[in-house]
Amino acid sequence: MALTSIPWDPASPVEVRELLAEVGVPWWLAGGFAVELALGRSLREHGDIDVLVLRRDQLAVREALRGWELWAADPPGVLRPWRSGEVLPAGVCDVWCRPAADQPWRIQVVLDESDGDCWVSRRNPRVRRDVRSIGRTGSDGIPYLAPEILQFYKAKDARPKDEVDFAALLPLLGADQRRWLAGAIRDTFGDHPWLARIG
Repeated sequence: MALTSIPWDPASPVEVRELLAEVGVPWWLAGGFAVELALGRSLREHGDIDVLVLRRDQLAVREALRGWELWAADPPGVLRPWRSGEVLPAGVCDVWCRPAADQPWRIQVVLDESDGDCWVSRRNPRVRRDVRSIGRTGSDGIPYLAPEILQFYKAKDARPKDEVDFAALLPLLGADQRRWLAGAIRDTFGDHPWLARIG
């Protein structure tokens, strides 16, 4: 059986918080679960759960998941074991995690870039923010990416679920968030159908 055909049983946000409680580095939920934390309500089903971590902090997260099976997604999408102590290079942005070989995938760790105190988008190094400004804290003290950053990541090759998330989050964005989002999308993707709706 191919590793990518193994089913997912996403950990809940609370489970992720408990697993990473002592990690000592910042992390944020991303993707659909983060959208729901921003909204304060359920929106749709989820195939996985994404946890964004700065690349510089990857080994701390690896240590927090000690004993789990961790598989790095080498471009163009081949899963291979993430060896203990190995520093994953730029270009390896996703790690699939499960408690044991006979269990489903539970968490997807997403590695993003940084430069000093700045978060730097892996999609466009000109898109950056102070690390302290990229997150929010939701229910139960669970950190998640700011809504405008969630929207920026969902703008690339938007799928139907991304359109649902975009429509749900857009009313939450203030004028400064909309300006940032429009600028980031325009600079990264050029003309984009969401720009007219962002205003």
